[in-house]
Amino acid sequence: MKLENSRSALLVLLNTKNFNGYKFVKEMMTIGTKAPWGNHIAFLQVSVPKPSNSESFDPLEFILSAQKSIKTKRNSLTLPLIGQMLETIRKYRGSEAAAKFIHKTLKNSSIGLSNSIAPVEQMALANQPVKGLHFMVVGVSCAPQSIAITAVSYMQNLRIAMGVEKGFLDLQKFKMCLENAFQLMLEAASKSVVTDHI
Repeated sequence: MKLENSRSALLVLLNTKNFNGYKFVKEMMTIGTKAPWGNHIAFLQVSVPKPSNSESFDPLEFILSAQKSIKTKRNSLTLPLIGQMLETIRKYRGSEAAAKFIHKTLKNSSIGLSNSIAPVEQMALANQPVKGLHFMVVGVSCAPQSIAITAVSYMQNLRIAMGVEKGFLDLQKFKMCLENAFQLMLEAASKSVVTDHI
């Protein structure tokens, strides 16, 4: 299969729960509460933009193009409609039917992407300072996605975790490609900042 003919879809998982402060579990379990128990997720399926093969490939433009596509979909009626649809499926057909629907959507995606918000101040666990943390989306590992990517910012440090399908690619080459991509993005972003200030 030629690369030009291949298509990749990115599944962006979003937590749509209204975060308006921490609540006690008892309060979250109350009927009609503004902060109900559990996660409230929605997802966006986004086509991954194809980079040009020319020498003038700008990695920052590639990222900005993907970001624009995600923002456009995120600010449309797509998210509320998906949320309502999932809630309707769960209410009338049960949680298992809603989970099957989500799994079917995951199955049609090549890449899964999610992020989480972490505190900007250092946390402690059993009086031991937490130096860093990362997470992976659990319960979807059986989905046939080739790559799962999660990101968390904690104390102004970004951590990215990746899960890759066994045998899908050469991990050393993948690591080299990621390091090269991050370097290209850093250089492009640095040039952009310099030209913006001139």
